[in-house]
Amino acid sequence: MALCEVCGNDYDKAFTVTLQGAEHVFDSFECAIHALAPECPHCHCRVVGHGVEANGEVYCCAHCAEHSGVVGLKDRT
Repeated sequence: MALCEVCGNDYDKAFTVTLQGAEHVFDSFECAIHALAPECPHCHCRVVGHGVEANGEVYCCAHCAEHSGVVGLKDRT
């Protein structure tokens, strides 16, 4: 069994995610998202999916990017 690095649960179905060479152990996707998914700098939700990127920031959507002063991004083309 392995301990989840977020909640500390000792779980027989834990899994490992390697991100930028570092290994992380989680017991659920929820914990993995909490620890590793980028946070939108405008609304602070976790970006689970493609999001949009500008000036080195990852936003959950073009609306949040626009509210942060980014112009020209669209959620769909």
